[in-house]
Amino acid sequence: MAVDSSTPSRTTTPRWNNPLGVKPRLVAASALMLFLELALIRWTGSNVVHLSCFSNFVLLGSFLGIGIGILRSGRAKRLPYYSPIMLGLLVAVIAWKPVTVDRGTSSSVIYFTSLDTTGPPVWVILPIVFIAAAVVLAGPAELVGRCFAELPRLTAYRFDLIGSLIGIVAFTGLSFLGAPPIWWGLIVTIGFLALMVPQPRATAAVLSGALVLTPMLVMLGVLFHESTRPENSWSPYYKVQTATSSFENTPLLTITVNGVPHQQAIPAEKRLQWEPQYGTPYERAVAGKQPGNVLIIGAGSGTDVAIALSKGAKHVDAVEIDPRIRDIGRESNPDHSYQDPRVTSHIDDGRAFLSRTDKKYDLILLALPDSLTLVNGASSLRLESYLFTQQAFESAKEHLAPGGAFAMYNYYRETWLIDRLASTAEQAFGHKPCVDKVGDNLQQAVVTVGLTEADQTCATAWAGTTSITPPPATDNRPFLYLFTDRIPSLYLVTLALVLLAGIIGVGIAGGGSSYRRMRPYADLFLLGAGFMLLETKSITGFALLFGTTWVVNAIVFAGVLVAVLAAVEVTRKFKTPPLKVMYVVLFGGLLLSWVFPDSWLLSMPIGLRALVAVLVAFMPIFAANVIFAKRFTDTADGTASFGANLLGAMLGGCLEYAALIIGFDGLLIIAALLYLGAFLLRPKALTTSA
Repeated sequence: MAVDSSTPSRTTTPRWNNPLGVKPRLVAASALMLFLELALIRWTGSNVVHLSCFSNFVLLGSFLGIGIGILRSGRAKRLPYYSPIMLGLLVAVIAWKPVTVDRGTSSSVIYFTSLDTTGPPVWVILPIVFIAAAVVLAGPAELVGRCFAELPRLTAYRFDLIGSLIGIVAFTGLSFLGAPPIWWGLIVTIGFLALMVPQPRATAAVLSGALVLTPMLVMLGVLFHESTRPENSWSPYYKVQTATSSFENTPLLTITVNGVPHQQAIPAEKRLQWEPQYGTPYERAVAGKQPGNVLIIGAGSGTDVAIALSKGAKHVDAVEIDPRIRDIGRESNPDHSYQDPRVTSHIDDGRAFLSRTDKKYDLILLALPDSLTLVNGASSLRLESYLFTQQAFESAKEHLAPGGAFAMYNYYRETWLIDRLASTAEQAFGHKPCVDKVGDNLQQAVVTVGLTEADQTCATAWAGTTSITPPPATDNRPFLYLFTDRIPSLYLVTLALVLLAGIIGVGIAGGGSSYRRMRPYADLFLLGAGFMLLETKSITGFALLFGTTWVVNAIVFAGVLVAVLAAVEVTRKFKTPPLKVMYVVLFGGLLLSWVFPDSWLLSMPIGLRALVAVLVAFMPIFAANVIFAKRFTDTADGTASFGANLLGAMLGGCLEYAALIIGFDGLLIIAALLYLGAFLLRPKALTTSA
């Protein structure tokens, strides 16, 4: 039986006058750290237009800050009051002057943002938010690092993971309840006060309380104002704002998410009168027949559902991923379409819904499903990414009844994007679709394709692809809005600035000794980078297999932490095989993930799919963390080794963007190379004894 015999770090840490024991402090600090990271990603993305499409940069900043905080913990002479101060300043500045980012004129990658965006370029804003996130997260990480110095290695890591799980569960619970950000702020404030206000000395307590409470009161004031405005509400994905107006004596309800106009609830009759293209799929698809069963993906506030009913649909399955937007439609849509007995609403991901139903439809419609946010933890995967791949169109084809059709419409911005979607439909259905373009600069278009060519009636023939039309997106590379097969220069410049900030920040935080302290732990650095890629591959894989909903995402995040915690517990309580053997298990798990791709798992029944997916995804994660736990146990400097691992995770977050070129499956190859490097750099003395 293995025993956690590692000793606390020899690094001298300042006295921390707090009545809580070291283990409760560690759990509380870790929970605060994870909760604050998730809250920061959500809140900045909802108030900095365009940032929700770059939320990974906040995550990268968090990793840098956590690594720096861990490294600073052994030499800092005071508690990290800079963290709540920076948090209060960041919230106040964004609230005082909201940032509306200029998305520029490049057509190499499309973002569905506000049409009149102005302000500094993205490559300026992202590093600023990145640095602010790093400073904010460094504080709780420093508190975690102080606890690490007082406990045996694996004991500290164990309670760190427990705290992280608590942080994830707490934020997930608030998301489920639709809690506004004032509740996030209250929890963060309580966490900072509990951890950073010493009790024994009254004078010190008053001073510390002032340093923590003053910026937190500023933050709470901003969040209270935002949370109590009647037009604001919160879904698990967005800050949702509603506004009423009228046009030609017709009431309009405009829904804005994260600062960007998203949709309007308009009477179906007026929508068809003002914008007749919304009725085009019914003219092209069923050749004058009334559709029987209709599936609408992206049903939103219900106007598209009302149009389907007005066209004679006998039953409509309305799929919407955001429960708050659906509820607004249920309460306020002028046609009350969700109350119609012919309508069944589903809160789900459209691709996942298709994979679970055996129902056949006369019309499947993608009704403007353009999300304004990323799947949390994935650098370039949007909520709707898996709806527009060739495999998704083939799945839609399989769910069409004889004589049925598949259609989509949106404001596509670029001609190449319309042609790409039409080409994807042609590849999936075997014949050219109907393409109806609306003459405006937003390139609105309707693409309709029948189950057979006889099941569609086109006004004019689509001209076909051009020399610049990108190939169809696939489940491996589901980047519909990326024009080239290269990483856009916007990403490259911003990532370069992020890495530069990381190099400088680590050097400053460690007083020149950080890199010297971390040098013996190069293998742990690579383990951190590899683990980040494994986590990303798990998140994107489960998103494809079970949907991009926040519930699936939260379950995967929690599952990863449970797998890591299980690896720690096994290492603590049992004698595990030597490192060489565990590396063999790890590479075997990576090979298993490569041999059994997500496309193969999609063909399985849902229960078997879940079982195999968990085995394939979490086997390498478990093996990798047994390796980390065994190696971490024997380190001489616990904070430096743990900091190196976290900074490696930041590198892994940057390497995620390689998926834009090689696809998500290719991340397994990069992860394997990183783990091979870690194996070669491992201390040779631990090869057989560990």
